[in-house]
Amino acid sequence: MATNAEIPVQVSVGRRVLISADDVRGKAVHGRDGDKLGTVDKLILDECTGQVAYIILSTGGFLGLGQSYHPIPWAAFRYDEKRGGYAAAIDKRLLEGAPSFRPDSAPVFDEAYGRRVTDYYQLPPMDIA
Repeated sequence: MATNAEIPVQVSVGRRVLISADDVRGKAVHGRDGDKLGTVDKLILDECTGQVAYIILSTGGFLGLGQSYHPIPWAAFRYDEKRGGYAAAIDKRLLEGAPSFRPDSAPVFDEAYGRRVTDYYQLPPMDIA
């Protein structure tokens, strides 16, 4: 029986590369203008489908002070091989009024909150079963 230590972190399946969610954390996210927006803090999954629904983008702050988190729909992202991180179809100006929270005040990720986030970014709603 394989132990966790024997399971490869990255597995190639055809042209796709699968990566552990732990390895996504800390990846840089750049906006459509090329500026760095922040880093991936967490992935939010749809519990029923197992699909990534949102990336929680960590922005600002130093040593945990002044940091804020922005849930952004997964549909706004693509992987950027050149940068070794993610490119988002948004920019810093859009983040200014975006739904966000502080480390000590995470929202409940229910259907209403998800709708608020997707409505803000004007993306199609996520399929939540």
